[in-house]
This record gives sequence, C-alpha cells and structure tokens, in this order.
Amino acid sequence: MPLKVLVVEDDLSLQKAVTTGLRKFGYAVDAASDGEEALQLAEINEYDAIVLDLNLPKLDGIDVLRTIRKDNQEIKVLILSARSEVEDKIAGLDTGANDYMAKPFHFRELEARLRALLRRRFVLTDTLIAHGELRLDTALKQVSVGQAKLELTKKEYAILEYLLMHKDQIVSADKLIEHVWDSDADMFSNSFKVHINSLKKKLAVHLGDQEVVKNARGLGYFIAEAVRNEPV
Repeated sequence: MPLKVLVVEDDLSLQKAVTTGLRKFGYAVDAASDGEEALQLAEINEYDAIVLDLNLPKLDGIDVLRTIRKDNQEIKVLILSARSEVEDKIAGLDTGANDYMAKPFHFRELEARLRALLRRRFVLTDTLIAHGELRLDTALKQVSVGQAKLELTKKEYAILEYLLMHKDQIVSADKLIEHVWDSDADMFSNSFKVHINSLKKKLAVHLGDQEVVKNARGLGYFIAEAVRNEPV
C-alpha cells in the first residue's frame, strides 16, 4: 500500500533489513532505534502502521505502545519481538497491539500481516479497487484499464492507491508526500510533481479524455468521478 510505516528496532542490521524490504514493496518507511525516538517520530509524523520491537533502549516497547494508544486508537501496531512466551503476547495485545510476531520470522509473512492490517484500517473487504474502467489490486500491486496492464513506478502506484482510498476527498500535496515519501525526503524538490504528471500521462494513454487524477488549485488532488461508457 502507498502507506507510511515506522519501524522501531534497536538491532540495526535487522532494522535495515526490514526497512529495505518494506521500501521494495512500495511503503514509505521511517526507523527508530529506541523507545524515546519512536515516540518523538510518532508525535510529529502521521503513520499508518508501526512495527514495534519490545526490548528497546531508553523506553520499553510496551510503554511506547501504551503512550501511543492514549492519543491514537486507529494506527495499526504489529509487535515484532524475541519475547515469544504466551504471557508476552497477551500483554502486547492487551496493551493495544493489533498483531504479534515472534523472532525469528520470515519477511514475506511480516509484509503479508502488515498488508492485512492496513486493509482493515481502510475497511476494504476486497483487494480490488474499481473506479470506472480502472482497476487497482492492492494485493498484487497492479493497475489495469480493461485488459491493459499499466506499468507504474512504486511512487506512481502509491500516489494512485492513496488517492483511490480517499476518493471522496481532496488530498493535499503535503498529505500525499507525507504518506508516500520517507520523512527525510526533500520536500522542496520537484520529484512529487514529476511523479504526478507521469502518472497522469500513463493513465491518459488508456483512458484518453477520462482524466482520473485532478488538481483542485491551491487545495490538492482528488479522483475525478468515474465515467461510465453508456450503450449507444
């Protein structure tokens, strides 16, 4: 999904492996190495999910989770911990975690569980999002128009998916950048507009005049009402 994840892990080699893997799947990812840093990042950024270790320096993962849950009941939290006893799992889930995985783990299972949690957040009962002739599959991360498959970059796909998930509202450029790019991205570069324009051009190849991504001047971007082909 075109979503932003915070990975909280003090083992730097594991932290790098998880963040790199998630970025390859198209997520925007920030990382924290201790509990205090995790809370600081969670306070200034809007995350869709947190992958949280429990054995953390400065502040334990359970305390991090308890603090986050005081203000945010919506964010999805997946605990990833070496603590594998049933009591530890119960404590994590009772504190507000949405899922719990014990180390060692397979990355593909981690990504699948995270994807399932995020689908639940957006109340998607299916992996397919349809908009007129446009089809977006959140599981396969594929976009098609009719029988034609669109070859999108990860950023283009992420922008389109986020807009489709919020197609009843105008999404500001800042909000799109916040969810699609990492927090250390250069917000003053023209990368965002380049990706938006490229996405529009690729959609236009298959949809012609049926403009999907539209700009509300000074406000942001939104998904235009789907055009239905009526029989003649």
